[in-house]
Amino acid sequence: MKKIKLTIPKTSVRLFSIFVASILFVASPLVNAEKQQPPPDVPAAIRPPAGAAVVLVAHASGSQVYVCQAAADGKVGWTLKAPEAELKDAKGNIIGSHFGGPSWKLNDGSGITGKAAAHVDSPEADSIPWLLVNAVDHSGKGLLTDVTSIQRVNTHGGKPPAMGCDDVHKGAEAKASYTADYYFYAPGK
Repeated sequence: MKKIKLTIPKTSVRLFSIFVASILFVASPLVNAEKQQPPPDVPAAIRPPAGAAVVLVAHASGSQVYVCQAAADGKVGWTLKAPEAELKDAKGNIIGSHFGGPSWKLNDGSGITGKAAAHVDSPEADSIPWLLVNAVDHSGKGLLTDVTSIQRVNTHGGKPPAMGCDDVHKGAEAKASYTADYYFYAPGK
């Protein structure tokens, strides 16, 4: 049997090495994010559906905006108008925003609107509840495209003011600073 010697030019080897390294560089944060971000330990009421996997974790910082208005029973009190928050990745980079709906929009163009499905009190008495939110609408293509549920956990602050809302102040707005972690889930593959 005759041996064939195969010679590959060094430039081809270098280009192939760069190609493989760039694929690993781009893909590794996405692969590692799922491995490094297990679901948080939360009460059963706000756990995502079985088989759902974390596709994104974002830290929010901003405000919960409240408006002073009369409720159905006629009593005047603070009612949540909307959140206004920046979403950041683990490195502190701004990756999107959270606003009324409740809605989330990422810089990659994907967006989602949800509806609260369940809540539990925050372990911190002066903080807004932890939530499970079901996705009801999607827009754009990106990380949020396949998201079916969202958790709000690790909340700090965000509760409405204790005072300042009465008949004289109807229509007034108040902002309460808050932070939270949002876990976005999609069906496991």
